[in-house]
Amino acid sequence: MTPDPRSKALRRFAASITLATVLGHSVLGFEQAYLTPIAGVLTALAAEFVLETAEAWGHGRRARYLAPAGQVIDFFLPAYIGGLACAMLLYGGSHLLPTVLAALVGVGSKYVLRVSPGPGRPARHFLNPSNLGICCVLLLFPWVSIAPPYQFTEWVFGPVDALVPLVVLTLGTLLNAKLTGKMPLILGWVGGFAAQAVLRGLFTDTAIPSALLPMTGAAFVLYTNYMITDPGTTPWRRREQVVFGLATAAVYGLLVHFHVVFGLFFALVIVCAGRGLVHAASALYRRISTPAVPAPPPRAEVAAGVGP
Repeated sequence: MTPDPRSKALRRFAASITLATVLGHSVLGFEQAYLTPIAGVLTALAAEFVLETAEAWGHGRRARYLAPAGQVIDFFLPAYIGGLACAMLLYGGSHLLPTVLAALVGVGSKYVLRVSPGPGRPARHFLNPSNLGICCVLLLFPWVSIAPPYQFTEWVFGPVDALVPLVVLTLGTLLNAKLTGKMPLILGWVGGFAAQAVLRGLFTDTAIPSALLPMTGAAFVLYTNYMITDPGTTPWRRREQVVFGLATAAVYGLLVHFHVVFGLFFALVIVCAGRGLVHAASALYRRISTPAVPAPPPRAEVAAGVGP
């Protein structure tokens, strides 16, 4: 049987972010507490288990973790990845609670905020879980920040400074090209980011090289290959992927122009929310425009000549 591409992508992504976390805390220079990724992962996995149990009980169905081992692993991997992502990208000093809250919000949003992407399709979450959790923590706690970009190469010097983002870029590009099918989205995002940098340089006092500089760092490469391409909350059609990437870049440019910090993360949550609203409005329009079909009369009434 041909392996499921989604399963392969999840497992390779999980392996990549695990390796990045281990190397980050031991070789590269991550500045979070060593317990931060452990707290993020345990919180996310526990939240996934509790919420799935409650939902399965409420709907009278079998919990998805009551399955063969391979399916159980695939079920919990998104929560595992989200917990590590929150731990890697947030910086709260030695405090663990910001990462715990981000992981809780991210997993919880998958069960609370859902919309149907099309006719006859089940409702799905539309907000990138880890990105939403990070944004909520940044808004609630001004003393929490995004992990400084220099931490990805803080303890390495010389050619290794350039080698780290190059390796991340190569591995992420191969993953998205072969398994996730998100290369159109990446091209739209990268092209849009470059375009907004040039436009800001032409029409404002921003220096174009400075606006383009974030594209050279490991943080931007990680965001491009592993955050914005989340398969569960981004489109699948090529044209829609390009539009999604361009829209995220455009919103980022506007946020930066108005001096809103952490624009990468807020831009993504805004575009994901807009996409969810479009799906919700489309579903509402279909319900309103579809004429109601009257229910057939009971058989007894038809037999007695009461019905039409």
